[in-house]
Order: sequence, then structure tokens, then C-alpha cells
Amino acid sequence: MKGRVLIVAGSDSGGGAGIQADIKTVTALGGYAMTAVTALTAQNTTGVSAIFESPPDFVAEQIKVVAEDIGADAVKTGMMAGRAIIEAAANALEAHAGDVPWVVDPVMVAKGGQRLLEGDAAEALKSLLVARAAVVTPNVDEAEALTGIRIAGPEDMEAAAAALLETGARAVLLKGGHLEGETVTDLLLTDKGMERFHSPRIDTPHTHGTGCTLSSAIAAGLAQGMSVRDAVARARAYVHEAILTAPGYGRGHGPLNHAHTVKPFGV
Repeated sequence: MKGRVLIVAGSDSGGGAGIQADIKTVTALGGYAMTAVTALTAQNTTGVSAIFESPPDFVAEQIKVVAEDIGADAVKTGMMAGRAIIEAAANALEAHAGDVPWVVDPVMVAKGGQRLLEGDAAEALKSLLVARAAVVTPNVDEAEALTGIRIAGPEDMEAAAAALLETGARAVLLKGGHLEGETVTDLLLTDKGMERFHSPRIDTPHTHGTGCTLSSAIAAGLAQGMSVRDAVARARAYVHEAILTAPGYGRGHGPLNHAHTVKPFGV
């Protein structure tokens, strides 16, 4: 077991996304997962029925005690729910895990369409977490919300990724799964250049938790000493196979097969 990942995110009672997906992913890739829970959700494959937010001070305390005792080689942030939680988490992470890479999944909307981030929380997310990220992993909808740029095609993806890089993030992985077409193209942009990753679109409803899974897989790679590019490549391979072998549970957007794994310490 190599690579300690501190996950700051919400719980998914259905087990397909959130910290449940994060823990499964990091474990499958040979890392060690720790959590600071920002919210409890009552949800299944058809949607979110209720959200119970953790007190901000409690989120910060979880981060503090875990980091002081076990330590962390990387951080992954997911669902934050509100500005107060974002501020508390960002301050605690800066104090106790400020010297390790942060992978920021800017979770704003659930798979079923329910909004998970309200009001001025989006601006706090951008200034306190996205700007501090080693890698930020928005989908098209999240990138549009964070940049104000309408994304209809590849050129727009480049413009939005560049705008996010300008916030201070050191790398942007803009996911193209929400765009139409038989091929899914994700764009990785750093100050060293741009690379596109292509994969065939899989016709399935069982894609719940793909964003959580991908970002946690990247964090596991960084925690294990991989480069950003190699961590992204391995994470995409893991998610692709996890979708292909999804168990088919639920009546809506079902979970992935997180038990599938790929080579833990290389691409």
C-alpha cells in the first residue's frame, strides 16, 4: 500500500459516488484513503432526496486530526455544499496539508440534475480551492459555471481550460463527456502545454460517480509519485474499465465497478 490520500467530500448513501467511491478507488489503486466528511446525502441511483451538511468546524477538525497523525501525500476535494465549509476546509488544508498536491473536483451538480453548490459558494470554490489546485477536474457544465465561457466544442474547451489555469491552478483536466459524439475527449492543460485524451463513448446509464472516481484516481497517482500526465492516463484507464464492467445496480444512473483495478504503480 503506497500513497496516502486525504479526501474532503460528501457521503453518498448509495455507495456509487462521494467518499464511498473515493475510498474504493484509492484502495483499488493501491493507496490509503482517509476522509473528512463535508455532508451526508440521502441518495440512490435516481437522485438526491436530502442533504445534511457537516458543521464547518467539524470538517476542519477532521482534516486536522487525520493530517497530524497519519499525514497525507495528496488531497482530493469533492462536494463542499456551502461557502462556510469551503472556507473551513481550505484553511485547514493549507495549515495541515499545504505542502502536498490538491486535486479539486469542483462538484456543483449531481448526476440527476440536483444542484449541490449554492450562491456565493461557487466563487469561494474558485478562489480558495481551484486556484490552489495541482489539478482541477471540471466537466463541461462546471467549467462553464466557473469561467462563464459557453462550451460547444474543442476550441471552447481550450479557452475555458486556459481561463481556469489563469486562476492559479497548475493543471486543468476538462472532461468532455457531456459533449455529443461517439468519442469522449478530455483536455489536459498545464503551463507546459496541452494534451487530448480520447476514448470511445460507452452507451450505458451506469456512470454514477465517474467524476469522483476519476479525481480520486488522479490523487492516488500523485500520492504515489506519478507525474500529472501519467496519473491522468492511469485514472482514465481505470474509469473506462470500471464503466465497462459496471454491475448494473439501480433503476437510474448506476454505480461503476470500483473493484476493477489497473497496475497500481504505473500506467
